Amino acid sequence: MRIAVAGGTGMVGGLVVEALRDAKQEPVVLARSRGIDITTGMGLAQALVGVDAVVDVSNVTTTRRRTSVAFFTAGTENLLAAEQRAGIRHHVALSIVGVDRVDLGYYAGKRRQEELVLTGPVQGSVLRATQFHEFAGQLLARMHGPLAIVPHMRVQPVAAREVAAALAALAVGPAVGMAPELAGPQEHELVDLARRVVHAHGQRRRVVGIWVPGAAGRAMTGGSLLPTGPGPRGSLTFEQWLSASTPPIKPSR
Repeated sequence: MRIAVAGGTGMVGGLVVEALRDAKQEPVVLARSRGIDITTGMGLAQALVGVDAVVDVSNVTTTRRRTSVAFFTAGTENLLAAEQRAGIRHHVALSIVGVDRVDLGYYAGKRRQEELVLTGPVQGSVLRATQFHEFAGQLLARMHGPLAIVPHMRVQPVAAREVAAALAALAVGPAVGMAPELAGPQEHELVDLARRVVHAHGQRRRVVGIWVPGAAGRAMTGGSLLPTGPGPRGSLTFEQWLSASTPPIKPSR
């Protein structure tokens, strides 16, 4: 099967491409670097010729509601319209566990994306996954200096590679609508994970946890980002992932 991956040059997208190749499928990368822009529709018609299914892991880094909603609305609508014209049978989208229980600006865009996929002209599947093991490190990378501010939240992180494998498996099968939620094997406090990342990299940084105000903060600390029912669970723990992904610290001289 030929399966297009929107956002196929990103962290998760690259892993989806690998998972598809490992499964003997033919991935087609949709990315601006390949001359394809899903937010405008540029290049989509040509890229989707002969494609059987689409996996959308495109993303925007923002906390602004308007920016998030605009990005996911434009990208999803353009993809679905192009897929319908091309006769594509299945659209798979990655979303987030708890997106309907935590009212963050970014999550508003993901909720809109889910709605479009599940009611759109192409049969769709939505996979909600918990935060990735990489999430704590990504937050730290956005900050500079000896002090890192990390929000308190209960998380059950999962390896991005395991999420990618689940998306690839969904894409080769029939549409399922809302798929069972995918989470990691263990629950953690995000601030603790950030401190472990700092320690593993031998950094001299102080990680300070903050309580996010309002209903969203209470939801995050109260477990609203955790799965609420049975579903698949990743096997790789955060400690195993951190050990495998962190280069050895060179002794100081």
